[in-house]
Amino acid sequence: MQAMRGRSNGWWISPAIPTIANCVLALLWFFSALGGWGDAAFCGDDDAHDPGCGAAFKDAVVFSVPVAAVAAVLAVTAWATRTVRHHPGRLDALLTTAAVVWVLAEGVLFVGGYLAQP
Repeated sequence: MQAMRGRSNGWWISPAIPTIANCVLALLWFFSALGGWGDAAFCGDDDAHDPGCGAAFKDAVVFSVPVAAVAAVLAVTAWATRTVRHHPGRLDALLTTAAVVWVLAEGVLFVGGYLAQP
């Protein structure tokens, strides 16, 4: 870690770390919601797939899409907005908020998948 001006505690952590975390969480959501991972995990694969559960899990995906969209907008805004990008505290706050919202989107999928199970 390096010392950087503008931080109250004098420590600096690269913004690449929360950015990578946001990207990994986005990929996890994408593969869980749209890639079939969540459907397979909660409703079964191939011959053991429960169609009713699959339909209910699709409802969970529909509910999680707006949450994931908010997370994506927050993460992109953090880097696209000059006033945020050039202030480390604002950048940290927005990227951290985006990561928390990604976790919330995953939580919606998990709870929806759990409730969809037969």
